[in-house]
Amino acid sequence: MPVIGLGVYRNYTTRDSVFEALRAGYRLVDTAQAYKNEAHVGQGLRNEGISRSDVFITTKIISKFHGYPSTMQAVDESLERFQFQYIDLYLIHDPYAGTKRRLATYKALQDAKAAGKIRSVGVSNYGIQHLEEIRNAGYEMPAVNQIELHPHCQQRPLVAYCREHEIVVQAYSPLLQGKMDDPVFSEIAEKHGRDPAQILIRWSLQKGFVPLPKSARPERIRSNLDVFDFELDDRDMLKLDSLNRGKEGAVTWNPVDAG
Repeated sequence: MPVIGLGVYRNYTTRDSVFEALRAGYRLVDTAQAYKNEAHVGQGLRNEGISRSDVFITTKIISKFHGYPSTMQAVDESLERFQFQYIDLYLIHDPYAGTKRRLATYKALQDAKAAGKIRSVGVSNYGIQHLEEIRNAGYEMPAVNQIELHPHCQQRPLVAYCREHEIVVQAYSPLLQGKMDDPVFSEIAEKHGRDPAQILIRWSLQKGFVPLPKSARPERIRSNLDVFDFELDDRDMLKLDSLNRGKEGAVTWNPVDAG
């Protein structure tokens, strides 16, 4: 899986954004059924003419459609919209469906993987209690947990659990949905001759996360990927780490504590 990806939530020019991102060098695109743009992701890939096997595609099933038969149907519908033979990573989008339906959904995704329709199974917005639910049921642990992560919301106990169980941590909203007015971001950006978005993405990479910045602007899509020719030093990282506000720092729904 690539170490950085393009998020396309609320992207109303998804086909063009995916096309621009692939031209810039992105090889991971993160979407979801709820975003209603899976077809546009597929079109963007085909327009660029890159081999399907060279791009890592993630999508998700939201709790409204959780359950075994509905999940199997959802996988087929995603494949139809993408016009793909397989999906690299399929996530349970959120934990709101309750234990029974969560586990039925997870079992369906495991079976879709066994059938060759998806390559790996993961979750999103899962807290430790939800991950323990999977482990206690005797299922293979998810490949990925995609959660809100940035210096203001670091979710440290959850990240530690994922690392202990070899679950890759993907970071959504790594740019705080544009709320980057923290003076520490600007200070470190000025020091490195970068912009605050690049500093936040670099922090995420150096923490070992897979950040999923999103933008519909071609220049921002390109600059968000231009983060591999500099490093934050230990002092920079400590300053950013010190900004953690816990759950109060979240800028999204962040439903990791759902029952």
